[in-house]
Amino acid sequence: MDITLARTFLAIVEWGNFVKAAEQLYVTQSTVSSRIRVLEDQLGQPLFVRTKAGASLTSAGVQFKPFAQRLVQTWEQARQEVGLPDRFRSRLSIGVQFTLWERLLARWLPWIRQAIPDYAVRADVGSSEALMRQVVDGLLDLVITYTPQNRSGLVVEHLMEEPLVFVSSAPGPAGPGSEDYIFVDWGPEFRLDHSARFPDANAATLTTTYGPLALQYIRENGGSAYLPVRLVRPYVARGELLVAEEFGAFARPVFVVYLESEDGARFETALQGLRYVAALEDEG
Repeated sequence: MDITLARTFLAIVEWGNFVKAAEQLYVTQSTVSSRIRVLEDQLGQPLFVRTKAGASLTSAGVQFKPFAQRLVQTWEQARQEVGLPDRFRSRLSIGVQFTLWERLLARWLPWIRQAIPDYAVRADVGSSEALMRQVVDGLLDLVITYTPQNRSGLVVEHLMEEPLVFVSSAPGPAGPGSEDYIFVDWGPEFRLDHSARFPDANAATLTTTYGPLALQYIRENGGSAYLPVRLVRPYVARGELLVAEEFGAFARPVFVVYLESEDGARFETALQGLRYVAALEDEG
């Protein structure tokens, strides 16, 4: 079976309709429909019930889903490992959400190279949504993210807590709601906790979902924001930024996500190394 058909099937399952699946696959809706017709002809069963509201799986579609996931995963693993140099036995493909690369990955990757020298590593950085889609499709073996998605066949493991502290470029900050405050949207839990702690704060004039952008803006133009301790630590040490402890900190959990089927010895060793470096981050 053409692996493209399995990818198309899984895209429709994920997005709930043919139009969004076509957008994600960068093809036309008619192409998606044609691929599904071919797949249904090959299997001899309808896979989707199509309505104006979208597309839902038939019983045959539900049965086919885990096979499609394994097909895509097996193909991607084969494609990546066939081209490995002789000195490597296998490859680990990891995805890391933006802003989690610094320090955590900078410690873990050298650990892997030393502990498992015959394990090739490919590391990608991206949004949580994109990375989760890739691990489901078998393009990634492991994802490190703030916002995991609980799905069948995935293991979601709490990895560490990342404190978010209030930092400012000048002493005596007015706090959240002030004119120089940048609201960094760290996700739904943070938004709820932030609103509960500062119910009377005015809406921020500048909002972003990318912490390093807020950090760069504050360093160049002044201001304040809640940012990860590990991200601001060197600037605080040099006196460029000040931590205002009176506004408290928020704990932001970090998770590692991988497929239940991942059971190789090298993968387990690498995962243990990730837990180890994450524990070091938690300690300091």
